[in-house]
Amino acid sequence: MRAQMAWIGIAMLAWVFAAPWPAGAQSALGQSGLGQSAPAVKPPVVAAPASPSHAKPVHKKAAIKHPEGKPAHPAGKPQPKPVVAPAAGVPAPVVAPVAPVADAPPPGPQFVKGSVTGFVLPRFAALKSDKVNMRAGPGTRYQIDWLYQRPYLPVRIEREFDVWRLVVDSEGVKGWVHSANLTGRRSFEIIGAERALRGSASADASVVARLMPGVVGHIVACEANAGWCRVESGGYEGWLQREDFWGTFPGEAVP
Repeated sequence: MRAQMAWIGIAMLAWVFAAPWPAGAQSALGQSGLGQSAPAVKPPVVAAPASPSHAKPVHKKAAIKHPEGKPAHPAGKPQPKPVVAPAAGVPAPVVAPVAPVADAPPPGPQFVKGSVTGFVLPRFAALKSDKVNMRAGPGTRYQIDWLYQRPYLPVRIEREFDVWRLVVDSEGVKGWVHSANLTGRRSFEIIGAERALRGSASADASVVARLMPGVVGHIVACEANAGWCRVESGGYEGWLQREDFWGTFPGEAVP
């Protein structure tokens, strides 16, 4: 009887090992170190929201104006200026070159004090909520040109008037926003293309996450004249090159 039981057990073991293994069992063996290698871990991708940072109100239409208020030429091409030839025997006038001004101010923003707060202008701020109206002028009587739906989107304050601030975003859209809808906490917006958030301030450092264009985050610190800034976005913290995002002046120290 025992001999028969032993032969039955041997036959069952042979049948189990001879049968094909399910895909789940094979992956489990691979994870346990019996021949299969673990897949490579890729850095996460932080994607921007599908909705745009600002949207036109459906009940409003902005008027399209020609620059400087001048009508465009009907043919779409500028008219050539008439050429006036000098009279016979009169030499043509000689135009002396203009020497460059040695003490000309350097290019870039010219900082002044705000007329209301006394803070420097221009300066960066961020939208405080997910519903911020941008108006055509400093007051509720002016029409709403844009509705912003991106909290902490960075904007640059250009002017002050009472409780209103003239701001511009990364796309050059400009308008008036109530100061209650702004915060001084510094933020950034990814521009151009996908950017790598790295573990240290080096182009050779490991990639913590990949940030898509339009992603918004907070600036932790930027040293003066440094090319890298420490930032945080979507729960990931690391370093970005200053030229990869919008939200600081060149060489500015933050905070």
